[in-house]
Amino acid sequence: MFNQLKIFSGNANPALAEKVCAYLDIPLGDATVSTFSDGEVLVQIDENVRGMDVFVIQTLSDPANHHLMEMLIMFDALKRASARRITAVIPYFGYARQDRKSAPRVPITAKLIADLVTTAGADRVLTLDLHAGQIQGFFNIPVDHLYAKPVLLEYLHKKEFNDLVVVSPDAGGTERARSFAKRLNASLAIIDKRRDAPNKAQLMNIIGEVDGHDVLLLDDMIDTGGTIVQAAHALKERGALKVYGACSHPVLSGPAIDRLIDSPFDELITTDTIPLNGKDERYTKFTVLSVADLLGKAVARVHTEESVSSLFV
Repeated sequence: MFNQLKIFSGNANPALAEKVCAYLDIPLGDATVSTFSDGEVLVQIDENVRGMDVFVIQTLSDPANHHLMEMLIMFDALKRASARRITAVIPYFGYARQDRKSAPRVPITAKLIADLVTTAGADRVLTLDLHAGQIQGFFNIPVDHLYAKPVLLEYLHKKEFNDLVVVSPDAGGTERARSFAKRLNASLAIIDKRRDAPNKAQLMNIIGEVDGHDVLLLDDMIDTGGTIVQAAHALKERGALKVYGACSHPVLSGPAIDRLIDSPFDELITTDTIPLNGKDERYTKFTVLSVADLLGKAVARVHTEESVSSLFV
């Protein structure tokens, strides 16, 4: 069924690529992705891809610049090897936080990355939980935007909560939190905050009732952990019983791990869009759910020209 399908991976998250291939029951494509002695990316596709439907799985995690260059150079190599179609599978789309001009003389990096992906040779993009949904419009090629929500909800439905309240850590995440609250038959609360500078936030107020409730703090990513840890402390001070966290992308940069170790979270639920690289051994409160089956279903449907819309839950 998949004799014209090839999946390749850069070095950002090969374990996820292996899981996707296992779901589809096909081998991972043979490619050399390394560096020259001066640090330049070296790519060689080590098998025939002429006329093939090729998917490249690469998450733009730390080091983001290096993983981005690996992906772009792989596209170029595949295009020059006469692949029929190249789909960029980007579980975590980096550089997405600058998606508009929020101040004078700043770039729109999300648009720049979209242009680079297209120019390098990608014909289609498959991604998961973009930081801002409008980034889909930055591409002039088809974009399939999946959500980790069904993966997270499947796990959350199995847990027993004490009168759960789903909490959005900021106003921008209210729609996401409301969607989860509806599916979990839970109440909704919002944290009103003001961000003084990038990666720094000041909590202002909690809108909603959390006293005597279990709470689920929900965000698309955890980066330095400052915002979500402040939110967890504020919820505990307001009488929350147990505090759970959930996110799609565990970026976990800088002091994030230390902050989370010392935080009042009872459990942090995330996915494998970004590998934890052993950080889960330092912080046992993490529960990592795999999005491999979700991506595998999407890859299969794109390859067979079937509808992917049923996966946009």
